Amino acid sequence: MNSKERVRTALRLKEPDRVPIFATLTTPVAERVGKYLGISPDIKEAFLADRISHTDILLELGNDCVGISASYPDNHPVVELGEGRKRDEWGIIYEKRGPYWEAVGRPLANITDESDLESYEFPDIEAPGRFGEARDSVAEYGNEYALVASIECTMFELAWSLVGFDKFLTDLAKGKTYTRKLLDRIAQYSIESGKRLIDIGADLVWTGDDFGTQEGMLISPDIWREVFKPRYERVFTELKKKDDEVLVAYHSCGSIRPIIGDLVEIGLDILNPIQPRARDIDLADIKSNYGDKLGFFGGVDIQRVLPNASPDEVRNHIKGCIKDGARGGGYLLAPAHNIQPDTPVENIIAMFEAVKEFGAYPL
Repeated sequence: MNSKERVRTALRLKEPDRVPIFATLTTPVAERVGKYLGISPDIKEAFLADRISHTDILLELGNDCVGISASYPDNHPVVELGEGRKRDEWGIIYEKRGPYWEAVGRPLANITDESDLESYEFPDIEAPGRFGEARDSVAEYGNEYALVASIECTMFELAWSLVGFDKFLTDLAKGKTYTRKLLDRIAQYSIESGKRLIDIGADLVWTGDDFGTQEGMLISPDIWREVFKPRYERVFTELKKKDDEVLVAYHSCGSIRPIIGDLVEIGLDILNPIQPRARDIDLADIKSNYGDKLGFFGGVDIQRVLPNASPDEVRNHIKGCIKDGARGGGYLLAPAHNIQPDTPVENIIAMFEAVKEFGAYPL
């Protein structure tokens, strides 16, 4: 069974030969791991570059998946502004802070109503070069490895990145009509991106927006159900209509237990990242409640275990994740986010080795 078959089998709630794994790396980690392995990091130019970068390093470690996504097009490359800043095709200005580029300039910061959207130019999904890197990855890796197409920041996170977090949440709660219109426009862009990635060869489409903090949800479950649930249902439906064999994953960090049942109801296949230190997010418990309907992708603690534990403790943690999430299939083991710069190389190696040591079926 190759990696593609392993992932497809597991996420269709069946037992493959072993538990599959899919990790992603921040660039500082990739530089250290790459030096250890003798492989150069490969940083892609894309909205969520960490999800699709450093492929050869990750495959050497043991990944079963390869990330693909839309890229910045030839006619709208990222513009370097100097002093550690850059602007992307959405008009968002970013500043380098630690391993990430954080949004500091918002093109819709002064929006008041729908008319302000008319003068804003949304990116063109058909722009030349948009899917060139994705096609190259499919050609090189698609026969052997599962292809995970990221369209994360599917609507909510990109909307508040354009407007500003506080302003967008305030206007959303006030019922300002532009908030709904903006969400619809971004969701449609995500749908079109997902469809093209399916055409290219994606096995799984990774949607998502963060709605959780460590202790609870960013907005009330009722507002989520009123505003976001029907829009995600449309996203999931449109992607599956394109190819009913494609699986849909949904990412939200944090404590989102109140809406997991809603996600199942609207057709979700796979929940990610099962953040183990968030309130009421316990892999074994969620598996027991939803494992007959839902696959799981994540579960590995990047907050304390991966950065601070010994390699033996990492192995025991991975053994526990497999015990809690993998019986009967339905589990793609992964860190609960990109592996962060405070993580020792030996702990990353221990994670991958533990999957091979403890993840062979029958468990």
